[in-house]
Amino acid sequence: MTITYVDTCKLPTPYGTFTMHGFADNVSNKEHVVLTIGDVATPEPVLARIHSECLTGDSLFSLRCDCGAQLQSAMQKIAAQGRGALFYLRQEGRGIGLLNKVKAYHLQDQGMDTVQANEKLGFAADMRDYSLLKPMVEHLGIQAVKLMTNNPRKIAAMKEIGLTITERLEHDPGRNVHNAHYLATKKGKLGHLFDE
Repeated sequence: MTITYVDTCKLPTPYGTFTMHGFADNVSNKEHVVLTIGDVATPEPVLARIHSECLTGDSLFSLRCDCGAQLQSAMQKIAAQGRGALFYLRQEGRGIGLLNKVKAYHLQDQGMDTVQANEKLGFAADMRDYSLLKPMVEHLGIQAVKLMTNNPRKIAAMKEIGLTITERLEHDPGRNVHNAHYLATKKGKLGHLFDE
């Protein structure tokens, strides 16, 4: 995997003005961004969130998942802190892609949970690769993070790339009547760490 830095620009949002850093994956041809506020290249831990792209939740306001709510909450918290980083990784549907996610949703409409649907389609429960974070973290000079996550895989991934996690902060999963089964599956089958 070869991740290369492309460019940086300002990104005004309803929560504050971020700096957006673009990265290209020259193997998969996917493009990723990191949104930062403040000086993240100092020894003090950076408030951080790793967020995988979810077109349905982030952009189309789907209530089937917690993705849109978590993205907005993370941006608000980082802006309020005045210093932090949001890693936005283009790994739709836990890495299976948008159209396969549509197929998985169809299977879920028939009663499967998210893990069963992915496996029925021939995929692992979670296909995301967090090793691509390493060149991004190194480029930005981030040394330690306070990580907003409920996902133990993200904690392990950050440690594997040599980043210090000084604190794990539970991230509100954005519960609603449509995603209760989805959240129960994340906790029961994928080991996500949040209170019911």
